Amino acid sequence: MTQGGSTFYAEVGMLLPWSGGAILLVDLDAFFASVEQLDHPEWRGKPVIVGGDADKRGVVSTCSYEARAFGVRSAMASFQARKLCPDAIWTHGNHSRYAEISQQVMEIIQLYSPRIQQVSIDEAFVDVSPGHYVRTHPVTIAQKIQDHIATLGITCSIGLGTSKTIAKIASDRDKPHGLTVVYPGRELEFLAPLPVRDLSGVGRKAEQRLHDLGIITLSDLAKTDEQVLKGIFGKNAQMMRERALGLDATPVTNARDVKSVSNEVTFSINMIEQEEIKQAISMIAAKVGRRLRRKGLAGYTVTLKIRHNDLSIRTAQRTLATAVDDEREFIDVLYELLPEVWRAGDELRLLGVGVSSFGARKEQLRLFETDEEDGSLVLRSPAGEERYPPPHQPSGRPQSSKRSLIEATDKVKDRFGEYAVRYGRELRFDDRQTHTIAQDGDD
Repeated sequence: MTQGGSTFYAEVGMLLPWSGGAILLVDLDAFFASVEQLDHPEWRGKPVIVGGDADKRGVVSTCSYEARAFGVRSAMASFQARKLCPDAIWTHGNHSRYAEISQQVMEIIQLYSPRIQQVSIDEAFVDVSPGHYVRTHPVTIAQKIQDHIATLGITCSIGLGTSKTIAKIASDRDKPHGLTVVYPGRELEFLAPLPVRDLSGVGRKAEQRLHDLGIITLSDLAKTDEQVLKGIFGKNAQMMRERALGLDATPVTNARDVKSVSNEVTFSINMIEQEEIKQAISMIAAKVGRRLRRKGLAGYTVTLKIRHNDLSIRTAQRTLATAVDDEREFIDVLYELLPEVWRAGDELRLLGVGVSSFGARKEQLRLFETDEEDGSLVLRSPAGEERYPPPHQPSGRPQSSKRSLIEATDKVKDRFGEYAVRYGRELRFDDRQTHTIAQDGDD
């Protein structure tokens, strides 16, 4: 039932008592496209697509609801989206602007509950369980958050339930600017008729295998013997069945446990020369190193991923003796991994680099730091261009020129933006990338 943009799986027009846990999933509607329409008022009401170039293997990052009416969807190939909606307004997007708005949204949410788990740039779980931190009714809090976010010029859809699973599925029920509430005790009524694909953790392959067994709805999944599900989900069989029953008890955690940081780039023209491939690896590794340092992470395992022209994917990885957060410390390792996944003459269309294994581990202290010479960087600002040499060593623990340079680069980017300082290796591939946003990964 729907009333005033809100769907309630209980009586409408009144707030019923809420017992037990209450979790929201706040999902910003068509976020990238909505920000573009906010910043370009003349684009409002028109189909807007944020994504990579249609003639360079680009992918749609997101699109406005006006574009979705033509059948355009996120993750769709840009050339296909262009055919469906030839009059759409296209933009590569502005990730720093999206991050800015996202931060404003998270600050708004924090006004209503201190227990927040941001899971992506446009999604966050919020624990609004009645108790010590939150005394207002969960539905009232959801409505207030929704109204407050709207003051930024964008909208969100919210799912509210007793678990993350319920909140996530509910948030997709009524878009845009919808509020779906599943009251305690109504979980099975809500979940039972839904297709298995609606459940987090069920991908295309798992969906097909479930269908082959006659398991079509979440009700079917909830009734299936766990031993049967192990053949599809392995050790996660019990968890998936409990989710289908509405019994997910995963808590909202303030800090997401990041297991890996990665970046991958699809190139508009296949690469075949080894030197060019190495330069591309270097460029991507720099992006990963930058994000590792911003998150305060250093990992032991380095992974190289490639996609061949026939779309086959190969990966290789190596675990190091010491944790790394500086690309200069693991680029050579990536070069050494290249022959494990690529042979001379093979054409590559995608490269990816990842770092993982962030847990504590004993390290053997190094007696010496190695200084390496590196070229000056170029700072681009409104005042023009200037050379930016490495800074003087700070007092205290000696620092290699290599580390000083990378920290100086980070500071300049923090102040002037990601494109303020760029190496020649990055500029070389400007015309070879698809310009699709959101190909980073924090898993």
